[in-house]
Amino acid sequence: MPTRVLLADDHPVYREGLAGLIDVCDDMVVVGQASDGAAALALAEETRPDVAVLDLNMPGLHGIEAARAISRACPDTGVLVLTMYDDDATIFQAVREGARGYVLKTEPPEAILAAIRSAAHGEVVFSAALARRMADWFGGLGVAQEPLPQLTPREREVLGLIARGRDNPAIASLLGVSDKTM
Repeated sequence: MPTRVLLADDHPVYREGLAGLIDVCDDMVVVGQASDGAAALALAEETRPDVAVLDLNMPGLHGIEAARAISRACPDTGVLVLTMYDDDATIFQAVREGARGYVLKTEPPEAILAAIRSAAHGEVVFSAALARRMADWFGGLGVAQEPLPQLTPREREVLGLIARGRDNPAIASLLGVSDKTM
């Protein structure tokens, strides 16, 4: 069964282009398109996609608010942010609000498709440049900023491994827990 994808972006040329890219893939199908966050939420509730791909800067319900709402209303739907915004505060906010991934629109098409597949399968995914920044941050370069202070040391350890590009099975193995626990 193909991965069911919902696209939400207020730029029709980009949204339609991504839909066309997905349409040539045998393993994915676009089940809905929205030009704002409220429409994305309504479509997610109606179609129950495997992954919702959201831009951030949309009219009405902002992409981060839509990520939060979709994550709560459709917990089995992975939310992937696909945007031009690459500042740390926005990235951390999107993840806090339920995004499984954060990818920049400047990534090559095959990387964006891979990110959609990963998010649909429950994996956490970031653009390569963002993953490097996160690894640097968790490696000690950003210690003074201390984002996400509510995380436990174990949760920080897991987030650091994610930032270094490890997937769920690898993290589970490293930490000595089951994949299900991860």
